[in-house]
Amino acid sequence: MSAVFTLQDLTVRHIADSAAPPALQGIALSVAPGEQLAIIGPSGAGKTTLLATLSLSQRPESGTFEVFGQQPWTLGQSARHQLRTRLFLAPQTPPLPPRQRVVTAVLAARLPQWSLWRALVSLVKPSDPEAAWQALSRFNLGDKLYSRVDRLSGGERQRCGLARLLLSSAEALLVDEPLSALDPALSELTLATLRQEAASRNAALICTLHQVDLALAHFPRIVALKDGRIAFDLPRAQVTPEMISTLYQGESYTSTPAPRHDEHQAPLAVGGCL
Repeated sequence: MSAVFTLQDLTVRHIADSAAPPALQGIALSVAPGEQLAIIGPSGAGKTTLLATLSLSQRPESGTFEVFGQQPWTLGQSARHQLRTRLFLAPQTPPLPPRQRVVTAVLAARLPQWSLWRALVSLVKPSDPEAAWQALSRFNLGDKLYSRVDRLSGGERQRCGLARLLLSSAEALLVDEPLSALDPALSELTLATLRQEAASRNAALICTLHQVDLALAHFPRIVALKDGRIAFDLPRAQVTPEMISTLYQGESYTSTPAPRHDEHQAPLAVGGCL
């Protein structure tokens, strides 16, 4: 089976700031089906840009880029859209309509598989609330099924966005800083759930994290970015404290996520970690 992603000597530059140095430069990366890796690095290293590139939201300036054996930017718009349905990007701040009910927002993950008529009907009468509830429950959010999105806390919105991921049919799961508004117990639950879901469907899982200790605890492969380049790409057993210190030299990084005031849940018992 071909790689999910193949990048060779890839350069990405933001069009809005063409005079600035490339956001990513000389990137070489290959990700196999079912592989799970964390991307770490200082703020501004290019982590979010890399996920945007992998999700086909950002077009590379140069280099080789293949997704499931295809070069997406040589395809027509329709073929590229079809390829994009095999990917799921969960941004740090999910774009959820504020007046929408949570059940509808979560079921929107199935829009690529639905006809226009079915999508419109689901806005009025959710087609599969049980599936939405089950997805939310895996992130300890089942009681918010019929809440409005604008009544959710920041951390609840993050987990609502991740529940969408569970209902997608994607073969590559791209998750950007999913723990930024979560307390330590919810962080552990979230990473365990993401890894379990990826393993169950043999999907590639690529997750950007500021919490280095959680990246090392949960992911077998660590890719470090600094100044838009890959500083190292290693199995976690080969990542040393000295490497981490050098990577974040002059910067700070989070060892464990601090509790946030917008998370009111009691600490969770986390089980089933992979």
